[in-house]
Amino acid sequence: MNAPVITSFVAGEWLPAGPDQQAIASAVSGAPVAYASTGGLSGEALLAYAHQTGGPALRALTFHDRAKILKKLALYLNERREGLYQLGYATGATLNDNRIDIDGGIGTLFVYASKGRRELPDDQVWLDGPVEQLSKSGSFAGRHVYTPRQGAAVQINAFNFPVWGMLEKFAASFLAGMPAIVKPAQVTSYLTEACVRLMLESGLLPEGALQLVIGRPGDLLDRLGAQDVLSFTGSADTALMLRSNPKLLSRSVRVLTEQDSLNASVLGPDIGPDEPEFGLFVKEVVREMSAKAGQKCTAIRRIFVPEKLITPVAEALIEKLSALQIGDPADKATRMGALVSLNQRRDVLDIVARLAAETRCLYGDGPANFAGVDAEKGAFIQPHLLHCADPSSASLAHELEAFGPVSTLMGYSDFSAACQLANRGGGSLVASVITHDPALARQAVLASAAWHGRLYFNDRDSMAEATGHGAPMPHMTHGGPGRAGGSEELGGVRGVAHYMQRTSIQGSPAILTGIGNVFVPNSPQHEGPAHPFTRSFNALAIGESLTCGPRTITMQDIEHFAEFTGDKFYAHLDEEAAKASPFFEGRVAHGYLLLSFAAGLFVEPAAGPVLANIGLNDLQFHQPVYPGDAITVQLTVKRKIPRNADYGEVRWQVAIDNQDAQLVATYELITMNACDG
Repeated sequence: MNAPVITSFVAGEWLPAGPDQQAIASAVSGAPVAYASTGGLSGEALLAYAHQTGGPALRALTFHDRAKILKKLALYLNERREGLYQLGYATGATLNDNRIDIDGGIGTLFVYASKGRRELPDDQVWLDGPVEQLSKSGSFAGRHVYTPRQGAAVQINAFNFPVWGMLEKFAASFLAGMPAIVKPAQVTSYLTEACVRLMLESGLLPEGALQLVIGRPGDLLDRLGAQDVLSFTGSADTALMLRSNPKLLSRSVRVLTEQDSLNASVLGPDIGPDEPEFGLFVKEVVREMSAKAGQKCTAIRRIFVPEKLITPVAEALIEKLSALQIGDPADKATRMGALVSLNQRRDVLDIVARLAAETRCLYGDGPANFAGVDAEKGAFIQPHLLHCADPSSASLAHELEAFGPVSTLMGYSDFSAACQLANRGGGSLVASVITHDPALARQAVLASAAWHGRLYFNDRDSMAEATGHGAPMPHMTHGGPGRAGGSEELGGVRGVAHYMQRTSIQGSPAILTGIGNVFVPNSPQHEGPAHPFTRSFNALAIGESLTCGPRTITMQDIEHFAEFTGDKFYAHLDEEAAKASPFFEGRVAHGYLLLSFAAGLFVEPAAGPVLANIGLNDLQFHQPVYPGDAITVQLTVKRKIPRNADYGEVRWQVAIDNQDAQLVATYELITMNACDG
């Protein structure tokens, strides 16, 4: 079977194959698995199509619209992932490795689709934080908003995760409303290209939302402007080259980098060989050395254990490593496949040779037996477990990373020293601490959080469900300081914000309400044609209001509520004790009595479009209510959030005043209301 030619997708078309085809070798057999046609690229055409076609199409959609597309896209890819698995084997990935990459990428789409519907508005404007009152009377206020950047998201991905690496960036930028220009690493670009073809063939993406660059990007980077975002995953050297581009610097192009780092795992001093955490620690290290053949930006490169446990840990690791079947990744019995290329294997072995100045090889330099493959043609390598006897004096062990199945075991004298050794990596994506002692976990956070993008703690309580040291979750930020790049990806909706512009807006409450489609206090209110609880989700309007009352609070009300509920707090029943408090002048009404009476004032008892009251937020009591005071309640439609075709979520601002028009209590009521029809 002839290897296919893969090309770029630019301005809505797949470029024709040109004469400049470069062979991409299978990591397993060395035979060509694809030919990359890398010519004919125009940075001007890529950006023009993204700016003029993709951007407007995406910005016309709401966050919910884009989230729905992501979900449909995830379902579409999920049904077709088997074909991607078959291609993935040629990258050296086992079935489990493919699941990490392909299923992990699809899962990220699902997560962002869900978060987009649940945490972002059905709008094109995303409000950030509360309203800030900027004047004494409240007639002038401000708040922050996010809107999509009006450029392109250029996403340069590493070779080790050709699907997940693309989809994690694409999910966030698409949800933000920015078109993506994807540039995969050439050595595994055939798998990325296959996934992009599926995405485009789905017909789900708006025109211009996605383009693909195979090979060198030409003058694309030099053409980026202030509205564009460059997101990169890979080596620190390449990241530095990108960050140093004078044109990117002069135009203040936003550059996000996630770089390889010397991640660490620490076995806490509270754990001995007989503790369940000891086996957990060994399992985590072996998994991180063997998954994707150690080619993970989050893999464990440095292993820190109490000095007295060096021997038992080394023996346990060697036992597990020697039991791994290494070879044909398509064989279900294989636990570690190949490195991505022969060049990568040479690079890894070169670093191992340099580390020999400070380390001794405990496992990996002996005869190898690779199952079902030709070891000369494929990029296979044994796991290498090294030992550094003097980590405090070492430098290379904390600076050089072999991007493969290579980890260095080091001893520490006390836990404080372990944290400092972990920090010697100069900034990492993740450090794990295996401990059952919460005090040690807190110590690690205080000592090392500043040097790591993620701290992963695991013990007997969480080990059954924990996701693993090397598993960045789309809900949590993925990045790190210093050597790790100083940026972040993922993080749920935090990742979306990287592709948006935060702007402070200032104006009258009515102006802010109009911009954000969320009612701001002191904005104009109006009565609807009927009680709001009799009106459907669709019929209700922001600012629609109902005022009810007054109702006088009596001493009998307070005493009955205390007896009925059992809430006999002294401030409600003991006059002298209440007066002794600096907050009261005498006996006061229960706060929850006020909420109950407020509901009694504004609730429409007959069945109607209000399907359920699902909660309240931000309850505040501003001043006490005494026997004889009369309360009035104002109910205002604050925000509407569609949920499905049958019903939507309505958030109501509730304000309770006393007879002197003084604010007594405020809160946000949440109901589910039926839609029309």
